[in-house]
Amino acid sequence: MTVSRLIARPMLASIFVVGSSAALKNPSAAATKAEPVTSRLVPAIRKAGVPVPNDTETLVRINAGVQIGAALALATGRMPRLSAAVLAASLVPTTVAGHRYWEQDDPAQKTQQRLHFFKNISVLGGLVIAAGDTDGKPGVAWRARRAAKDARREARRLAKDAHLRH
Repeated sequence: MTVSRLIARPMLASIFVVGSSAALKNPSAAATKAEPVTSRLVPAIRKAGVPVPNDTETLVRINAGVQIGAALALATGRMPRLSAAVLAASLVPTTVAGHRYWEQDDPAQKTQQRLHFFKNISVLGGLVIAAGDTDGKPGVAWRARRAAKDARREARRLAKDAHLRH
């Protein structure tokens, strides 16, 4: 692992450990903010056949637990691509629920919430990069294309050999 990954992954993960710890300590505050989002998402998720709780506080706790687990995995370099993808997926509803700046009437609050919203968008960008980071090794897509190319080359060689034998 490069030094930049060794340092960057824990830095990227730190905001999730801190924020999710706060949500676990006071889930009712986060649940109040999350209610407008969960009231729309939960029925859609249930319609897709996924059993999820209706209670917003429980959903906040689950989200916080998932974020802490994924953040610790990312920080320690365990399954970094998967953990970054999980954090990215959980950050979208968290951001929409927690920083609804477009609903703020107070200009100072609107500015603060807009700042936090776009900070989260920036973190999301970092997570997308981390989720795609192959740590300097070829990714699955490259390996699949390479295997297909090698198989075609081998098939042509075998066909040529078979043709020469007859």
